[in-house]
Amino acid sequence: MKKIMIVGSAGSGKSTLARRLGRMLDIEVIHLDVHYWKPGWIEPSEAEWLRRVERLTRRDAWIMDGNYTKTIDIRLAEADTVIFLDFPRLLCLWRVIKRWWRNRGRSRPDLPPGCPEKIDLPFLRWIWQFPRIRRPLIQEKLKHARGKRIIVLKGPRDVSRFLRDLENRAAG
Repeated sequence: MKKIMIVGSAGSGKSTLARRLGRMLDIEVIHLDVHYWKPGWIEPSEAEWLRRVERLTRRDAWIMDGNYTKTIDIRLAEADTVIFLDFPRLLCLWRVIKRWWRNRGRSRPDLPPGCPEKIDLPFLRWIWQFPRIRRPLIQEKLKHARGKRIIVLKGPRDVSRFLRDLENRAAG
């Protein structure tokens, strides 16, 4: 595992898992949100964003967390491992609300400076609709991802088990 792509709904724990794996495997963590958003929640042009992701994926090793559907093919082509956090939507919603409360008014480590934590109805709707709209798209992409290690984790217990197994393999 040298190039690990982590996808899943907002609130599923992509960034947290990326940081933990980065420490365990001593691999650079790339939070896509940091590279996408400009201060004040300004979006880059599509062309600029695609070029940026292409540059990031050319690095020798990385753990990259984020969804960004328009770049999934670019990341998937370079990744050797994909971790899909396929968590229940109510858990993701709860975690996002808790995260917003804990970080309100400031940027968290997986966001760029000038992008304070926020929550709004379109974002909550995106999370609620993730299983119906985004999940099938991700599953379809992963079904056709040849030569990739695909890991689907259904909840926090699966993540804990995965990390424990990884530590045991590294120690063993």
